[in-house]
Amino acid sequence: MTEVVVVSGYNALAEVYEWLISDAKLAPAEFAASFDEVLSLLPSNAHVLDCSCGTGQLAVGLAGLGMHVVATDASEAMVRRTAELSEEFGASVRTVRADWQELPDHFDDDTFDMVFCVGNSLHHAEGARGRVAALESMSRLLRRGGRLVLTSRTWELVRARGSRLDISDRLVRRNGRDAVVVYRWDIAPNWEDEHHLEIAIAQVDTAGSVLARSELLSSWPYRYEELEVELHRVGLQTEMSTFNLEAENYMVVASKVETTGSQSVAGPRG
Repeated sequence: MTEVVVVSGYNALAEVYEWLISDAKLAPAEFAASFDEVLSLLPSNAHVLDCSCGTGQLAVGLAGLGMHVVATDASEAMVRRTAELSEEFGASVRTVRADWQELPDHFDDDTFDMVFCVGNSLHHAEGARGRVAALESMSRLLRRGGRLVLTSRTWELVRARGSRLDISDRLVRRNGRDAVVVYRWDIAPNWEDEHHLEIAIAQVDTAGSVLARSELLSSWPYRYEELEVELHRVGLQTEMSTFNLEAENYMVVASKVETTGSQSVAGPRG
């Protein structure tokens, strides 16, 4: 008999987050290597921030390359997992629990040579106002000429497919255990409305029992053209983009061209 136990919440999902990372990026060194092209732009001993660190694969991989790395996330559980992974690999990574708008409270302006916001994280910022506030915080922390590296789903595709249930067509094996990954998309009528995404990890043990951990996330998708405008508003200029309307994901690299004057565009924080 199969027993299903459902545990909801970000902290619960953090414990099984590795099932959401592709095999090719599970090892920290391989995750960092996927950004070799942009990392080649950095000076030696670069100061780097991963401001959506998840469970730390990228941050630890960057530290392994000799960089000075800070990893932040809005989730205390994700920050804890990052610290644990850093210890496991003997990597020097400073971890801080902070959401994007709190970043200037923890770090001085013009601190980092590169800021990473990857893993399709930006859609969790609340609407256009929240997104610009998040990007403004990232821009403030970059040195002049420093770069923001951002990856995103192609939300134009996501919305075109409508509300649906996506069930993985194969088992994912992690630490000797198998799981099925399920995404439930709740697509709102309008772009600016709050959308919802539920992610579930159904983990199967050798006795046939199933432990399901799920998380319901709020989401505010955006068009690529909107992102381009918002990057410019906070003093960032796009250097490179892989955006393609037919591709599932894309990466944008934007450099800091302004050192002051962007703070007011987002309005007061709160």
